[in-house]
Amino acid sequence: MRSIAVNPALNAYADLLRKWNQTINLVSAADLDVLWPRHIEDSLQLGALATPTPSRAIDLGSGAGFPGLILAIAFGIEVDLIEQDQRKAAFLREAAMVTKAPVRVHATKIERANVPPAPLVVSRALAPLPHLFRFAHPFIAEGGYCLFPKSAAVDIELAAAAKRWTMDVARFPSKTDPAGVILRVENLRPKA
Repeated sequence: MRSIAVNPALNAYADLLRKWNQTINLVSAADLDVLWPRHIEDSLQLGALATPTPSRAIDLGSGAGFPGLILAIAFGIEVDLIEQDQRKAAFLREAAMVTKAPVRVHATKIERANVPPAPLVVSRALAPLPHLFRFAHPFIAEGGYCLFPKSAAVDIELAAAAKRWTMDVARFPSKTDPAGVILRVENLRPKA
């Protein structure tokens, strides 16, 4: 993943994030020193799991652009970024302009976003799986899938989600968090 780290657009994004972080809380101040491994490389690893590379993706609760904006910059995937915080949405628009990333920013609540379904839905640190599945389900195109980085509590979240959802789940170890996994979720359906 370090080879992507020399991507000029990713470097421009990181510089812009550091600048904006002085006035709005995009990441914790302590995370600025570990911005690449903790946030950027953590997001980049989803690109390797997005196979075949989708034509479009939706990022729910984009925040500072992890992982959706990073995927757009590094892999050229068109991404709809949904972020209700107006200040963070302004940052995403600026970052998209600076990096020339193929994204559209939707400054609204996820439930109100008027975005057509996509082959890939991503989200990072937004909500536990039962809620995340509720948010994601309307946005998954037929035959599409989700990629969700999760922490060590993933088994508890999956058990809770299984009470209301059926799904096929594949787990991939995180390359940036020894206790973390990335879930690839397909065939997500609410139980009757």
